[in-house]
This record gives sequence, structure tokens and C-alpha cells, in this order.
Amino acid sequence: MAINPNIDFTVGQVATSDQMNRFPRGVMALASSTTNYTLTTSVVISTGMTVTFTAVANRNYKITYREPQAQVSSAATAQTKLELRVTNASGTLLNTAAFQQQGSVNNYNGTMSIEHIATFSAGSVTLVGCSTATNTTGTPSLLRSATQPAQITVEDLGPA
Repeated sequence: MAINPNIDFTVGQVATSDQMNRFPRGVMALASSTTNYTLTTSVVISTGMTVTFTAVANRNYKITYREPQAQVSSAATAQTKLELRVTNASGTLLNTAAFQQQGSVNNYNGTMSIEHIATFSAGSVTLVGCSTATNTTGTPSLLRSATQPAQITVEDLGPA
């Protein structure tokens, strides 16, 4: 992924449109959810974790999917996984995050997150945060609140 950095500007210099287009454009989209979600053994979109934005070709986008608290309250061996996908729960997989709970551990609570940098074709792009568990003993859940929401953020980092 080639990077096209901007130049150093001097006093009195006229900025060109090409130079201005090299700046990052900031947050392009944000999805947020305060609704708890109970994991299943199927890959499905986690409650509220869908975001759509208009991509510009040949630009780098940083996508961050964060769950504030993944909870498993069982001593059963299980894997909890987050996935970042394009379009829907069976769409192109961009990245994953997982934790493996061993049978001797009970009551795991922890933050999970995924960061991914990608370029897209120009046009509308839908990204989804998905989750799954290999074992649902103990009701594995994604816990959220008004002060700790789950979020997907899409940021424009600049030209590719």
C-alpha cells in the first residue's frame, strides 16, 4: 500500500487542490450500540454494528470495531470471536479478533477490538461487526452501556 504524504508548507505558499486532497478527511461513519448481545454459534451481525459510507477510490480507510466487554461465565472451553466483514455476515472477511477460554477459567471479562486499514472501490460501502462463540454454555455475551457502547468507526487516513 503506497503512501502519498503531503509536503511541508511555507508562509505565503498557495495550496493546490492536489495538496489539499492529501489531507485525511477524518471520521466518515460511526455506528454505536448500547444494547447487550448474547452470542450464538453462528456468525451473525452483532446488534447495531452496521455502518455505511461513501468511499472514494484510492484512499486509505481505518476501520475500528470495539466491544467494551465480552463476558463468558462458564468453565467450558470456548472461543469467542469478533469479525469485521463487508456487506453482511457472509461477506468478505477483513479481519478478526478472538480469545480462547480454557476449561479451567471461569468468568472471563475483557475488551475486544479489531483495527483494519483498507482501500475500497468508489461508492457505497457497508461494513458489519459480527460475532460468534464455539460454545454457548454460560451464555457468552457482549455487554454494553451508555458510557461503554460498542462502536464501529471508519476514518479516512488520506490517499493510498
